[in-house]
Amino acid sequence: MAILPHIFTDWFASKGWSIHPHQQDMLDRADDPALLLIAPTGGGKTLAGFLPTLADLTQNDHAGMHTLYISPLKALAADIKRNLRTPVEEMGIDIRIEDRTGDTSQTQKKRQRADPPHILLTTPESLALLTSYEDAPRMFAGLKRVIVDEIHALAESKRGDQMFLALSRLQALRPDLKRVGLSATVEDPAAIAHLLAKHPDPCDILHADPGPPPDIKMLVTDEPPPWSGSGGKYAIPAVLEEVKKHKTTLIFHNTRAQAELYFHNIWLANEDQLPIGIHHGSLDRQQREKVEQAMVDGHLKAIVCTGTLDLGIDWGDVDLIIQVGAPKNVKRLVQRIGRANHRYNAPSKALLVPANRFEVVECVAALDAVHAGALDGDPRGPGPRDVLCQHILIRACAGPFDAGALFNEISTTGAYTSLSRAEFDACLDFCATGGYALRAYDQWKRLQQRPDGQWQLRDPRSALRIRMNIGTIQDTDTVKVRWKGRGGKPLGEIEEGFAATLTQGDTFLIGGQIVRYDSLREMTVQVTRDAAKKPKIATFLGTKFATSTQLSHRIIEMFQQDSWPALPPHTSDWLTLQREVSRLPEPGRLLIESFPHDNRIHTAVYGFAGRNAMQTLGLLLTKRMEETGLNPLGFLATDYATLIWGLDKITDPAPLFDIDALRNGLDTWLAGNAVMKRTFRASATIAGLIERNLPSNRKTGRQATFSSDILYDTLAKYDPDHLMLQITRQEAMRGLVDFGRIEEMCARIGTRIDLIEHSRVTPLAAPLMLEVGRVPIKGLAEEKLLAEEAERLMTTAGLPPEPKKKEWRVPF
Repeated sequence: MAILPHIFTDWFASKGWSIHPHQQDMLDRADDPALLLIAPTGGGKTLAGFLPTLADLTQNDHAGMHTLYISPLKALAADIKRNLRTPVEEMGIDIRIEDRTGDTSQTQKKRQRADPPHILLTTPESLALLTSYEDAPRMFAGLKRVIVDEIHALAESKRGDQMFLALSRLQALRPDLKRVGLSATVEDPAAIAHLLAKHPDPCDILHADPGPPPDIKMLVTDEPPPWSGSGGKYAIPAVLEEVKKHKTTLIFHNTRAQAELYFHNIWLANEDQLPIGIHHGSLDRQQREKVEQAMVDGHLKAIVCTGTLDLGIDWGDVDLIIQVGAPKNVKRLVQRIGRANHRYNAPSKALLVPANRFEVVECVAALDAVHAGALDGDPRGPGPRDVLCQHILIRACAGPFDAGALFNEISTTGAYTSLSRAEFDACLDFCATGGYALRAYDQWKRLQQRPDGQWQLRDPRSALRIRMNIGTIQDTDTVKVRWKGRGGKPLGEIEEGFAATLTQGDTFLIGGQIVRYDSLREMTVQVTRDAAKKPKIATFLGTKFATSTQLSHRIIEMFQQDSWPALPPHTSDWLTLQREVSRLPEPGRLLIESFPHDNRIHTAVYGFAGRNAMQTLGLLLTKRMEETGLNPLGFLATDYATLIWGLDKITDPAPLFDIDALRNGLDTWLAGNAVMKRTFRASATIAGLIERNLPSNRKTGRQATFSSDILYDTLAKYDPDHLMLQITRQEAMRGLVDFGRIEEMCARIGTRIDLIEHSRVTPLAAPLMLEVGRVPIKGLAEEKLLAEEAERLMTTAGLPPEPKKKEWRVPF
């Protein structure tokens, strides 16, 4: 057993603490090449990761950087710096601890490269930038350890791919480098360990005592949730009562827009003038820092927030978490729950607030999963090649390189261990020439091969431009909507992701008007008037997150119960009536309901494949219906179902779900709309084909889109097998359209499709009907109209009117 220096044991004793078993284990195994620690929030996992570093620096002289700490968030790096400096200063240890993020001054960055601190705290983007400099070997000359905090969050994104590639570069510079991963929520530890290790070296996994289960419940409200919507406004009085009872409450939302709207509404209802702040990634840095400091100082009773506060930041006396809206992902929920009572062996306390009736079911399913310790997560597949292209350019900035040596480096990286030499060479050729169709243009000839076989930048001055565009985070833009024609009047903005799904002739709703999509030009959607009574594609203000596969399966399993004591009466009565008049979705089968309404035939497909997949399914099914002589008029999609309305009944649904036909339809559809162009722009920006940041200024979204559209059209016409088009198709399939979830659904159901015809709206379909053609009228009129429509539809579906107030409790 490794002995902790007396200065540490004395400091622990002065605090009345003792070293935790997993912290001792990390100290004992400091020489392991790679180690993954899974410890509960508040279990001291960050200190466990740093203990070997601190012990070594206390006992031995060390010149230069000893340990590199990588965090997904700038705020987390700053928080760790503050928390780490406290014990170091109290023990009087002479250790320099600094952070380096986008917020660090240029003066400090230059000094850090010349004279690195003992411990540097940074982010994936800043690390990639550091490896791009010619003096990187000198800066990392003394590096012994790398600590990756909240590794699960990085492993799920391209930021993680970029970071692991950067680690392969560090490992080449420092062959004896030790890797440590830290996390509280890992659904597949072996998969994370595979990413963390230098292949084929092993990475062992340490599990700390998980501690007591969280205290998590559904919030009890006098007013039941509405049948549709995603704001959770109905629960604000109950939320304010909970805020009053606790020291500090974090009120999580799934999107920034929802957080802003909720903050506005809760502030209007805040008659007691409780100090409440808001925190999300779109806020100005100074405003975020002001809120963070107020949290640390205990001056805020509540903070309305998003994922910016998901991770391991220890803010003040947070003793309650409220999640507004279904969490969509159990792992994300567990991570957020851990923000409360950030202490070892202290249960976290959280309340869930379902935004609508269907989300009540999802929230209870999520509660079941948390209590069962069942986390969710989908495999990501091989490492993305657009990130690999950027890494090759970053490596070239640092000086000449041998292609074989670089390939061998990259092949040690978990997500890229299956990369073939031919795939690597294709990426290298792209970086050198731009590909076949672009070889004639000097601006994309960025690399050249020297007589000795090594590769280098063709123009050393291009290193500045490459460095300015390092990163994988893409802006989540909105696009403006205008009437077609020069000087067309603006109508507002829609999410770019929604705009990308539109094809010419589609109608949708904006500002209370139904409009027809004509084209997408330079970040502006051009539309014309349409006299239809309902839009072809209806959208709703929901989360961008899709309900995970595992959580969707758990909801369907829940439907198989004889009764639902965990559900409030209004929701269990709803499901009971559905079972009486029709049936509920079953595992391994697909339920489809058909019924007339407003002189149209409506068909509800309960696929439970997540929002993106159900949206794609709606597009493909309506296309298939048109091809077979049926006359669909429009559709909408939620996480759980796709609702299609049209003139004709579907009598035999099986041919519509033929996976080969759906795949062929997807190919045709992708070629005819903006999904591919949007995906191309994101991947081309990461790969370095398109530059968002220039030495003189930053390109606007419009300029980037304009240039990417020209490039896409050029490549599609003259070089359809171009590497960037291959990458684009792969990314589109698993991103915006989520076709993998449709394939999983089709494989799960096979030919087991149940089509049930009804004479009226069914209870399960009734909430979907409220979303059709929903007009965004502002103010109390909207709430009154929606309430009246909900009551009319539910009466039609056979549900009795609800009392105005109805208390309920769940047995958790």
